[in-house]
Amino acid sequence: MNGQDFFVIKAKENGVNVIGLTRGSDTRFHHSEKLDKGEVMIAQFTEHTSAMKIRGKAIIQTSHGTIDTED
Repeated sequence: MNGQDFFVIKAKENGVNVIGLTRGSDTRFHHSEKLDKGEVMIAQFTEHTSAMKIRGKAIIQTSHGTIDTED
């Protein structure tokens, strides 16, 4: 998984949840962070994390573009 792109999550309100989901036959929650307005998290998919769930108003920037959860 080395050399994979990073993605950036910027909270637009207090209490934005960032939840990591596991790889494998049983997808489960394995990590959670809570961001307050203006906080930024830089993340990357790993051998253990196959997906991220973002709950709340945030801007997500990836090498594929920018996503605003309000759109």
